[in-house]
Amino acid sequence: MGADNVIGKTGGTQKNILLFPDHYVAKPQFFAKGSALAVTEGDRKIIKAGTIFPANDETAEGVVFNDHDVTDFDANGAVIIHGFIKTAALPEAPTADAIEAMKLVYFSKS
Repeated sequence: MGADNVIGKTGGTQKNILLFPDHYVAKPQFFAKGSALAVTEGDRKIIKAGTIFPANDETAEGVVFNDHDVTDFDANGAVIIHGFIKTAALPEAPTADAIEAMKLVYFSKS
């Protein structure tokens, strides 16, 4: 994929889901074009920062670190597997099963 195929935004502020931004571990993650995790914003398909990956249930492995536009192309990103997350900053609160599955992720109510 050449530079002409890259769609992205520059400037602005990325949503911060971390309670302590200097204390986390993330693993690389591939997100396929049109992923089922994506929500529609206008004419774009966006995987939102804070989305529980791969699902908000007992299969949960971590939390998507940043927004990813998967409308036209695949995206490489990161999933937080250890850290402190601000629950209020998430697009959807984690279920009890998801919290249990992600033993190294702490969800703060503040």
